[in-house]
Amino acid sequence: MQNAIELQGLKKRLGNFVLGPIDLIVPKGCIVGYIGENGAGKSTTIKLLLNLMLPDQGEIKLLGKDIQEFTPQMKKDIAYVFDDLYLPEDMTLKNVQNFHRKLYGQAWQDKTFSELITRFNLPDNKTIKHFSRGMRMQLGLALALSHGAKLLLLDEATSGLDPVIRDDVLDLLLEYIQNEDHTVLVSSHILSDLEKVADYIAFIHKGQLLFMEAKDELVEQYGITSLSKEQLAEIDDKAIIGKRPHQFGVEVMLKRSLVPDDLELEKVSIEDIMVYMIKGERK
Repeated sequence: MQNAIELQGLKKRLGNFVLGPIDLIVPKGCIVGYIGENGAGKSTTIKLLLNLMLPDQGEIKLLGKDIQEFTPQMKKDIAYVFDDLYLPEDMTLKNVQNFHRKLYGQAWQDKTFSELITRFNLPDNKTIKHFSRGMRMQLGLALALSHGAKLLLLDEATSGLDPVIRDDVLDLLLEYIQNEDHTVLVSSHILSDLEKVADYIAFIHKGQLLFMEAKDELVEQYGITSLSKEQLAEIDDKAIIGKRPHQFGVEVMLKRSLVPDDLELEKVSIEDIMVYMIKGERK
């Protein structure tokens, strides 16, 4: 089966920050949540995928093809939504539609765009300048989904949106992925959103990819509990992912496979995993 994204030895230096080297394979037909703290390298990765900057080393393949060999037609198979529209502020929806119809030619789908604009209830009598952040993101998503793209990249596109609009966006991503030829990579600080829709979670920290794992399997690997210092001393050090002291002892995230079966552990969230791996007191 063809992979949607293949990164091999990808590396990019920006000042004192170094991304990679990263090896990552994203199978076709899934949603991947790309998580990490600010400055971890999420946006840099997506810019590299879009060929907006060149890597210092490594290979990038999208939909089975090296991005340096992409033809204009192949580029239409990739869609993206950033944290803003980056279109002239005096454009109306009609102006935007006409512009993208010329840009994408036969790939452009007027019917899909009109349906999404109606679904989002976007006003056709206002310029983009008067759109709220939520409306701008809805328009960006409508544009991304209206030229038959097979790979959708979203960089913090849901941050700052109210819960109702975010939920609409998540529903649309789930509908999009019903076509097994479609794939989504979405970076977001709102990890609860990724819990709802992601099939896989890829976690980047300080430019290094720590893991890419199936979401359901990932959250089953770990558990959280509170222990006294004496109890903690009896735990295999390899089982301790992160710990944070509190008034009565230590709250600790543990790898389930390395602790006794009779130790009761609470279920973890994706946010728990990220927080403990980044901010928890390290072993």
